Amino acid sequence: MSLADKLDVLVSRAEELRASLETADGARVGTLSKELSDLEPLVARVNALRAAEQARDEARAMLDDPEMRELAEADLADIEKTLPALEREVRLMLLPRDLADERNAILEIRPAAGGDEAGLFAAELFGAYRRYAENRRWTFEVLEYDETELGGLKGGTAEIGGKGVFAKLKFESGVHRVQRVPSTETQGRIHTSTVTVAVLPEAEEVDVQINDNDLRIDTYRASGAGGQHVNKTDSAVRITHLPTGIVVAMQEERSQHKNRAKAMKILRARMFEQQRSRLADTRAADRRGQIGTGDRSERIRTYNFPQGRVTDHRIGLTLHKIDRVMLGELDEIIDALTAEDEAARLAAEGV
Repeated sequence: MSLADKLDVLVSRAEELRASLETADGARVGTLSKELSDLEPLVARVNALRAAEQARDEARAMLDDPEMRELAEADLADIEKTLPALEREVRLMLLPRDLADERNAILEIRPAAGGDEAGLFAAELFGAYRRYAENRRWTFEVLEYDETELGGLKGGTAEIGGKGVFAKLKFESGVHRVQRVPSTETQGRIHTSTVTVAVLPEAEEVDVQINDNDLRIDTYRASGAGGQHVNKTDSAVRITHLPTGIVVAMQEERSQHKNRAKAMKILRARMFEQQRSRLADTRAADRRGQIGTGDRSERIRTYNFPQGRVTDHRIGLTLHKIDRVMLGELDEIIDALTAEDEAARLAAEGV
């Protein structure tokens, strides 16, 4: 089926829904209204595309009129600039939607290889995402921040809220590699360290069914640099989901109840993402090598401080402005990843 035929079907369906709503009883109104509201944004862009195509055809027809030729050429030039963008927008709207795109996100950052230096970079990366969220006027609530004695990060988790958060951040999951001379290095040698980042869509209780009998909940006393300020009671919580083996520990709050609530939020997000990953296995295999699988074990980006550059290995993008990136100016990277993903999905779907 051609693109024009697909659009004809969708426009006709919207017309059928409008007609059906005029005579529908109460039981069907909600279902029909929901389908129509989902279709209307696409139909509006289709109408705009077809209006532009008609204006283009009319301008071309006027080229043969000597008196109208100059005006027609100007109009045609303007229309032909806007048409490709309109057509691409319609094609993108035809793609299957990731229903998690509009959700808030859970960000988890952990040092991997590199000892103290990995912890220091993990803290800097956590700060970069915080500034990125602030720049976009999103909320950034720290759920966990376990600090090392040197000011690095043993592990940090945050809930980021706002419009389209997960859509923007979902390609950040993976291994982030840093190359630089650590502050503790006396001979000026460049070290390579790694940090893992996970971005999970926030899950509601209805998204994930968790049986209390499947949980093992341990309480213990908060300890270490991140827990010394908490208290001397067993306020820290560790929750193990026995069927999946997922473990979440939380000690940020003084209250055991609050720590448990935060841990359950993270557990739901991890289980929801695990379910999504299983459903998306085939699609991920088809797209592997494009923007990556989103697996935390996959190296996705290198931050080379001596050369002042950041390279995203999935799309071969290199920016020579590492200072700006670490200040949270991530849009150029994220927009490029999004565009690459859209191109890959358009090709895979044949839209």
